[in-house]
Amino acid sequence: MTRILRCNPSSISFSHTGVPVFSSDETREAIEEASNHIHSTHTPLIFPTETVYGLGASITDPEAISKIFSTKGRPPDNPLIVHISSMDMLSPLLSPDFVLPDTYAALIDRFWPGPLALLFPANPESVPTTITAGHPTVAVRMPSHPVARALIAVSGKPLAAPSGNSSGKPSPTRVEHVVRDLGDKVELILDGGACGFGVESTVVDGLAADGNLRILRPGGLTVEDIEDALRSQSRDHTHIPQVLVYRRDYIDKATEIAPTTPGMKYKHYSPSVPVSLLMTSQPPPDVHATSLFDLVQSDLRLTGDSQSRTIGLMVTDESPLASSSLPAGHKLRVYSLGSAEDLSVMARRLFDGFLTLESEAVDIIYVEGVEEVREGLAIMNRVRKAAGQVYWVKETVQQEDK
Repeated sequence: MTRILRCNPSSISFSHTGVPVFSSDETREAIEEASNHIHSTHTPLIFPTETVYGLGASITDPEAISKIFSTKGRPPDNPLIVHISSMDMLSPLLSPDFVLPDTYAALIDRFWPGPLALLFPANPESVPTTITAGHPTVAVRMPSHPVARALIAVSGKPLAAPSGNSSGKPSPTRVEHVVRDLGDKVELILDGGACGFGVESTVVDGLAADGNLRILRPGGLTVEDIEDALRSQSRDHTHIPQVLVYRRDYIDKATEIAPTTPGMKYKHYSPSVPVSLLMTSQPPPDVHATSLFDLVQSDLRLTGDSQSRTIGLMVTDESPLASSSLPAGHKLRVYSLGSAEDLSVMARRLFDGFLTLESEAVDIIYVEGVEEVREGLAIMNRVRKAAGQVYWVKETVQQEDK
């Protein structure tokens, strides 16, 4: 039977050395019980981070690490990110001869704790190959969520943790998402409330000889913020490393076949119903933009015996698509992603939108695209991976024929 222990993140603070201080006995006891679980049960547990909920286990517990993969149905060649609570935990994970580059020092100083994972040469004596999928590198981050950081600190163990969902499904940003998906597959869940970012961490590889940074997975930390940090640390502002985004700025087929970090190889973030991306920008020359009315009428995935379908639509507050009419017998269920003026809110609501509409038994989900800047880059990365089709639609509303 799954136990859910509630924690109040605001009741946790940290000393200058990273030791957690609790003002709530209930939260302290929950963290201590979770720490005992890590040390004694050889099974993973669910805990909140600022990005999404994670399914974690000590990196020194091979049985629990194996159960992360079996619980999620995760392929063994999909590496795990290691989570730490302090810089003291980082050094033992790294190759003894590794020297921290200035770029990494700048990013750690600015963004840790936070939604940034960095790729490091791994110390094979302390990081098992089951975590790295046999690669010589390991992705590490220091979460900023007080519950996650306190759990790691109290347990004294770095935790390997992917998102706490079945592989291929949307990542959970609330406890009810975890319960609905994994159910009794996990024994213990720490409930720390809704996640603040709503998409996974940004993964950065800065190990190439050219000194540039490569974004292997866009996430909660934006490219623009990373570029700003690099400009700030550059003394003469003339030798600033480039920040290159995978698939936008470069392609690496070898890494895609054998990924060094999660989110690169497999289909991800997909609910159990079909997802399509709706582009409202200027279509390519050989593509004709259609109305939502005509799209629903012609979408072959909506054909069948039933003439009544429920259409899930995830759009911004400003979108004219929310007022669209549908063919007779079809119903529209609109999930607001928030204002187009605040991409961070849209990122926070994305997975909740997928999972909410899935729970309401819609037949298909259409998601309106956004500009790929700041958090929009991570949003579109997730939607493109979830979507089976991409359509260009007109933002003008077509009324149903009377």
